[in-house]
Amino acid sequence: MPSTYSISELAREFALTTRAIRFYEDKGLLAPERSGAGGLQRVYSARDRTRLALTLRAKRLGLSLDEAKDILDIYDSPRDTAAQLQKFLDVLGVHRGQLEAQMAELQANLAEVHDQEKQARSALARALKTAKAPRAPKKTRAH
Repeated sequence: MPSTYSISELAREFALTTRAIRFYEDKGLLAPERSGAGGLQRVYSARDRTRLALTLRAKRLGLSLDEAKDILDIYDSPRDTAAQLQKFLDVLGVHRGQLEAQMAELQANLAEVHDQEKQARSALARALKTAKAPRAPKKTRAH
C-alpha cells in the first residue's frame, strides 16, 4: 500500500468525484500536503486515506460531516481512549435516537397509508358491486 495518494487515486478507490474529495478537504476532514509549482498538486497521506474511509462510513451511518469531523478529531488528539470512546458513544446515541424517532414517524405514516388503501379498496369494491348490480327498468309515465 502506498504511503501517499493523489486526488484521482482516492477518487477512483472510493468511487467519488475529485470535487467531493475537495469538499471534504474544505470541511476540514482531510488535510493533504501541497506540492508542485505553486503548491497546486494535492498529496494525500495514509492518514488522509483512513480519514476519508471513516468519513464515508460515518455518512453511511447517517452522521453529519460535522459529527464525523468531531469524531475524527477526537482520535487525532492525545486524549485518553476512554474519553474518545465515550464521545463516540454519545454521538452515536444521539443519532440513534434521531433515527428511532424518524422510524416511528415513518411507521405511523405507513400505517396511515395502509388504512387509506384499505378504505379505498372497500369503497372500490362497493362501487364495482353497485355498478354490476342489475338495474330495474325505468318506469315511464304515460301521457
